[in-house]
Amino acid sequence: MVQPGAGDSVAESAAAVVGRLAVKLDEVTAQTQRLLLDEVADLQGDAQLVQLMRDNVAANIDTVFSAIRHGIPVEHVEAPTAALEYARRLAQRDVSANALVRAYRIGHQEVLKILLKEIRDSELDVQRQLDVFEEILAVTFRYIDWITQQVLTTYQNEYDRWQESRNRLQAEVIRGILEGDDDVDLDATSTAVRYPLRRTHLALVLWFDESDDQDELGVMERYVHDYAAAVGAGDRVLFVSADRLTGWAWIPVESESIPVLPAPAGAPLHVAAGRPLPGVAGFRRSHRQAQVARAVLAAAGAGPGRLVSAAESGLMLAGLAGGNLDEVRIWVAEVLGPLASAGAADERLRETLRVFLRAGSSFKGAAGELHLHFNSVKYRVARAIERRGRPITDDRLDVEVALLLCHWYGAAVLAA
Repeated sequence: MVQPGAGDSVAESAAAVVGRLAVKLDEVTAQTQRLLLDEVADLQGDAQLVQLMRDNVAANIDTVFSAIRHGIPVEHVEAPTAALEYARRLAQRDVSANALVRAYRIGHQEVLKILLKEIRDSELDVQRQLDVFEEILAVTFRYIDWITQQVLTTYQNEYDRWQESRNRLQAEVIRGILEGDDDVDLDATSTAVRYPLRRTHLALVLWFDESDDQDELGVMERYVHDYAAAVGAGDRVLFVSADRLTGWAWIPVESESIPVLPAPAGAPLHVAAGRPLPGVAGFRRSHRQAQVARAVLAAAGAGPGRLVSAAESGLMLAGLAGGNLDEVRIWVAEVLGPLASAGAADERLRETLRVFLRAGSSFKGAAGELHLHFNSVKYRVARAIERRGRPITDDRLDVEVALLLCHWYGAAVLAA
């Protein structure tokens, strides 16, 4: 066995120390791998992944040892095939890049401890031991900095490719479900889209009208996950991009009574929610309801960051009636007369009359909902009927529907 001699250079002494460890590569690899599996839980996996991890650790240690033994500049070293393949495999399994970087840092620390012990056990004097350790430290740090850049680039390229492929497959499966495939294998499809189709589903449609931001889909996906956390959805949510500014989402919920959360502050994000409904049929129906709600908001001119739910009174009826807004506008004017004008005063009168009729013609009930005095409601109702130009006793249903359409579509169905 070669011992570092007193007359050797520091580089030669370092090479001798590393040479003594090179014959124990299997032992060094096993010790380092055990530590990584204990310290980085995300790296634990099946036997195949663990074996590839071992090959990765061994290849990296062998590569850096060779660089030290033969004086090879780190920039001339080629990344080990096993290291690059391990990075790709982690990307395919959604293991975070942070776990990969931690593994390299922890592994580096463990190998340095082993090297330090080998240096202390050598016959070198104390000063030469310090010089050798400093030499090895410099080379290994340059190597770790270099190799982490290589594996992270490989990881990110594979992650992007894998996500694009998986998202495309996922989108195809989802569209198949929405188009009414009655032969859906629930368990196989749930596995394919990684979402529990047997549950009760709350569907969301999210979109930006336009945006200069480059992370619109990221904003939407974060909102969906925050929403899921707020309503106690423990399982994985399903989010898929319909285009750059539009996303579809489903959240598995325990109850069919789920609150609709406000859109995120400061983001011009619109959200339309369906009702929570069970099974594959509910998965489809809740999504269609969200699409109807979206159509209403879009026709009305949604404004900055609005959110609506199909559970809101009259929204689905407004959506079904909104197929031809030109005809709706004419009909609303015929039913409401001058009360269908776009002025702010008529808007207050319409809203008061709408709430009054929905409350069963109760002035007290309407006053409570509108936070107005009883007499104020009574005055506004009388004034609204006066503006209309005729009583509401003979065609009350038409009036209620017209008021509902005005409430949801606003200026889109009002006279100028």
